[in-house]
Amino acid sequence: MNTHEFYMKRCVQLAKNGLGTTYPNPLVGSVIVYNNKIIGEGWHRKSGEPHAEVHAIHSVKDKSVLSKATIYVSLEPCSHFGKTPPCSDLIIAHKIPNVVIGTIDPYAKVAGNGIKKLRENNCHVTVGVLEKECNELNKRFFTFHQKKRPYIILKWAASKDGFLAPDKSKRAITHEALQPVWITNTYSRQLVHKWRTEEAAILVGTQTVLDDNPKLNARDFSGQHPIRIVLDKSNKISEDFAVKNNESKTYFFTESNILTKKENIIYENIVFDTDFLLNLTNRLYKNEIQSVIIEGGLKTLQSFIDLNLWDEARVFEGNTVLNSGIKAPVLNSIPTKTTYIMDDTLKIFRNYD
Repeated sequence: MNTHEFYMKRCVQLAKNGLGTTYPNPLVGSVIVYNNKIIGEGWHRKSGEPHAEVHAIHSVKDKSVLSKATIYVSLEPCSHFGKTPPCSDLIIAHKIPNVVIGTIDPYAKVAGNGIKKLRENNCHVTVGVLEKECNELNKRFFTFHQKKRPYIILKWAASKDGFLAPDKSKRAITHEALQPVWITNTYSRQLVHKWRTEEAAILVGTQTVLDDNPKLNARDFSGQHPIRIVLDKSNKISEDFAVKNNESKTYFFTESNILTKKENIIYENIVFDTDFLLNLTNRLYKNEIQSVIIEGGLKTLQSFIDLNLWDEARVFEGNTVLNSGIKAPVLNSIPTKTTYIMDDTLKIFRNYD
């Protein structure tokens, strides 16, 4: 690892502190180096607040050395006025002569313009240091801007014999009496709640709500709850289900014309036809939902798989044996990573198509 890569690795580490809190902005980390020593560092913490470069520059005690320093940043500094002023202007104002960038920002208002402005103002700019790692850091942001849809994560847990859930005939009739059938252990379930704090939204279908009455929040981990997205074609979900508790913003996609308005509950009319999922992800894009974790049942999950409309899958195999029930989705892919959480197996799949 060379010097540039060493400091860029620190930028990536810092940027990860903002996972789940910067939407719709990207994750960015920055360090400032003088005489082979880090003299300032920062990361972007929340949309509307100062960017990573601003925090890094402000953390430097002796500003006079900035004119001899190098600033490292995992993503191209912005060049436009948004909720905050351009970071490229701040770098230029402090006469920082050397700028090392991990990767170019795909956002149309930046997309090389920050680099161009820096070079036009006599900054020596190096681009593409740990580019793969910096792109991976912002896989959600890049997918959103390049593919015009959210980054889609499929998640499910299957029993040791390949079932998502037991036979419906063995379940209680009223949702008030339903008790969840846990396939995975407590630690795996807490990890799922951590994941929920990291994504912009969580999505389920009608049957999952009717069967399990889920809250779809992150109650078992510290962080903000995701936006809830519920597919309810025929408006079968009544007001007493947990997803209508007004706890967090919830979108209901339905073919029914619903005039009822409630704080945090939003009904969107959509046709459930052959183009439904493509139209749905387009709606999510227009609502600036940058990532979504799909925790639905077999029908919902398999629909995304069959359309090849997914970026990542996180699949648990528990130690439970159900003998019969609802089969797990079929995903013809090879895991990129396998880990173990006590007696649970977690396989991570990536779709690079």
